[in-house]
Amino acid sequence: MEDEEEALLARAQAEREKIFQKYERGREPGAEIDPWEDPDFSLYKHTDRYGFIHKHTLPARQDLGTTRRREIELEREKKWLKMLPKWQRKDTQEKLRSRIFKGIPNKLRPEVWLKLLGVKDVMKKWPTVYREMLRRARLFSTEVRQIDSDVNRQFREHMIFRERYSVKQQSLFNVLAAYSMYNSEVGYCQGMSSVAGLLLMYMDEEEAFWALNILFTEEKYAMHGLFIEGFPKLTRFLGHHDRLLERFMPRLKRHLDKHHVDSVLYSLKWFFVVFVERVPFSLALRVWDVYLLEGERVMTAMAYTILKMHKNRLMRLRDMDLIIEFLQVKLHSDFGYDDDFVIRTLGHIMTDLRRVKMDLPPPPAASERPKCTFGEIVEASVEKKIGRRRSVFTETELNVHNVVISRREQLESTDLSESRISDELPDEFFDDLDLSKRSTREVSFETSFSSTADLSLFSGSCSNTSIPEEEVGEDSRAKCP
Repeated sequence: MEDEEEALLARAQAEREKIFQKYERGREPGAEIDPWEDPDFSLYKHTDRYGFIHKHTLPARQDLGTTRRREIELEREKKWLKMLPKWQRKDTQEKLRSRIFKGIPNKLRPEVWLKLLGVKDVMKKWPTVYREMLRRARLFSTEVRQIDSDVNRQFREHMIFRERYSVKQQSLFNVLAAYSMYNSEVGYCQGMSSVAGLLLMYMDEEEAFWALNILFTEEKYAMHGLFIEGFPKLTRFLGHHDRLLERFMPRLKRHLDKHHVDSVLYSLKWFFVVFVERVPFSLALRVWDVYLLEGERVMTAMAYTILKMHKNRLMRLRDMDLIIEFLQVKLHSDFGYDDDFVIRTLGHIMTDLRRVKMDLPPPPAASERPKCTFGEIVEASVEKKIGRRRSVFTETELNVHNVVISRREQLESTDLSESRISDELPDEFFDDLDLSKRSTREVSFETSFSSTADLSLFSGSCSNTSIPEEEVGEDSRAKCP
């Protein structure tokens, strides 16, 4: 048995090294790239200004509205170029919010996003950490196989990610592999590839690594709680979203309940990746501009904004599949409103929600905050190292599985317009399981409706067993923020 495990560990090590070598080699002559992994460009007609390629042809002439928007953006570029060198001045900070709500010029997003997140300051403080984490990932990471699989799925219609082992695919792989070592409590969870991919459209590799860490760990964004085991922040925000609907749009809430549309069925990407791939990309960028300025309250307000703006259309849809398709697919291709109008509406709703003290859910529990030391290598179990599935499930996993079955049976036999399923389950059950009482959210973990791929329910955990000190680089210990 011991010999068998040693052989499997050696095979896993060899597989990890082979994956790293493929990304290191990239697209150089002689690189191993399966034909099915590479794209076929023959069906595509044009590339938009953000780098996405499309099957329809570009209009021969731009309409007056598009021309006018470009003229406005050019004027805004001039103002931003004057403002950026004076970033720390009081008058700049006073103008910043209004200018961000009007839109950051796309050419200047890289510089503005880095300033909003404070990435450069962190990089100066910890200049060697990223490369050290990447070195460790090559030696120890147990997440490499899944990361490799997801890299070639992410933003498949974007020019910089489309070709297998392209420069940006290399960067995406490196950022995710390094961060899986740096934040051992999260490791890697599939939704992270969307966030890292978006950052890499506007940043280089190391900048994206630190931007990802800032988004995960700073209280303003606190994405860490979204991706740790059990997704406690998702539960908290979904519960608050439901309370907003019950208070301010009760008719729509009853309509969604009647057709068995739990909020988890349409809002995973709203909260996990801040609306990327659920609204047109130009609008998603505008939402991210505001998100980087205002933080997580944007997620609550934008979710409410979407439903408020499309309330009448949703009320006319009388089938669960049609409602989900509208919110997940159709809004992405055609939101129905101009981006400027949507962001102005979002600003008004943020103000209104803050006035009634409902702009954020209740404060997070301590369990949402990071508990492991960043940059500390922890040894994975043998099963995880060799990629073996466990035959014994944890108590939490068994509880989730039981809830899935229970919820499914109740959905088949109960009219949700007459009774609330969550009211039939005891409070103690939800306390133990750490899932929302509202609906238990289990459908999300067994339904492959998200193009992010399946979000792993159990994304990582802290381990108390350290890798022997001699296996860690001499300059790397006790130097991580």
